[in-house]
Amino acid sequence: MMGIKTDWLKISLVNLLIVSMIGVIMRYKIGFELLFFDQKHLQTAHSNFAFSGWISQTLMVLLCLLIKDQISKERAAIYDKVFAANLLFAYGMLFSFTFQGYGMFSIVFSIGSVIVSYLFAILFFRDIRNSPLLEVRCWFQAALLFNLLSSFGGFALNLMMATKSIKQHLYLAAVYWYLHFQYNGWFFFACMGLFFVYIQKKHPSFRLTKKMFWLFGASCIPAYGLSVLWADLPVIVYVVVVFSAIAQAVGWFEIFRQLKNHSFFKTDPINKLGSLLLYLSLFSLTIKLSLQLGSTIPAISKLAFGFRPIVIAYLHLVLLAFTSVFLMGYICSNRLIAMNKATEVGLGIFIIGVFLNEIVLAIQGVFSLDYMVVPNVNLILLWISVFMFIGLSILFYSQMGSQVNRIKDM
Repeated sequence: MMGIKTDWLKISLVNLLIVSMIGVIMRYKIGFELLFFDQKHLQTAHSNFAFSGWISQTLMVLLCLLIKDQISKERAAIYDKVFAANLLFAYGMLFSFTFQGYGMFSIVFSIGSVIVSYLFAILFFRDIRNSPLLEVRCWFQAALLFNLLSSFGGFALNLMMATKSIKQHLYLAAVYWYLHFQYNGWFFFACMGLFFVYIQKKHPSFRLTKKMFWLFGASCIPAYGLSVLWADLPVIVYVVVVFSAIAQAVGWFEIFRQLKNHSFFKTDPINKLGSLLLYLSLFSLTIKLSLQLGSTIPAISKLAFGFRPIVIAYLHLVLLAFTSVFLMGYICSNRLIAMNKATEVGLGIFIIGVFLNEIVLAIQGVFSLDYMVVPNVNLILLWISVFMFIGLSILFYSQMGSQVNRIKDM
């Protein structure tokens, strides 16, 4: 189908390389002087570009590739324009947040990015109705709805920044609202939808149940309370939040049981790398849901939210170890990028770096509970970030001039 091309994914890899490069600069600034950049501005640019330029861009392309045979050439051309617009606003946020922080330009680009997400949701909602993805459709629809819901947190942040009327609790509530419905809404439901499409092609007997969907779908909104357990929540609200965490754990157990019954965990002899990445992402998701359930214990919750290293470790677990590793695994499993020796080496280095980063962050978080400092931890994290950047650079090099030999049926 003309218009929707896998070349968009090469741009996504460039964007991930940029995200990694900013991560290296941020790590360098922690231990050494680099006066040209403001650390807080870099952090905002890093997160916004990671969300819009890497993950959202990649998810939109992958979702459209699923329905490429059900849409016209003209419709595909419209999606191309949406992808291009999303990139425009993503790069706008990257540069404006880096050099300005929250200001007129960064707020305009942020709002533009949200408008693009609304447009994509309208287009995809219409087109997926005519697709054969009956059992999985609800996961994609929920992903889009939660993406729209997350934008309310972004609007609230932009309003507070524009009017310079920042109240700490409202600010944190808006930040966590945005993060929750991005991480646990848009990212999670879109990734799981893609995963189920992949599973059903490999194992046609695998069947999704409404129970699996509703355990996650119905609990996603109340699960926002898990992000604000530091607030003085009424008892009844806290009980609902606990049940939402339990529901998601039960939902994941149901999915895991089905996967085990259908021999999903046997290595794919055709694409061992793709299978390994998918397994690692599911392992990370299991840890994430376990930690989420554990955070409902008040004593653990106070410890977690009181120490920044633990929060950072958790956010990286979701963004890198689950979401980014899953996207890489899905792309490799469907051969949507050129698969060669350099690709395998680059991905291998990057993935090792991801999990080394997570291990060191977790150790730093545990030590922080006793107000202890891990010796040379910032230098170690800097070298790990450089390691990941090298892996992504090799991956990018492996795609230059390479042709994609894609599996015919995604």
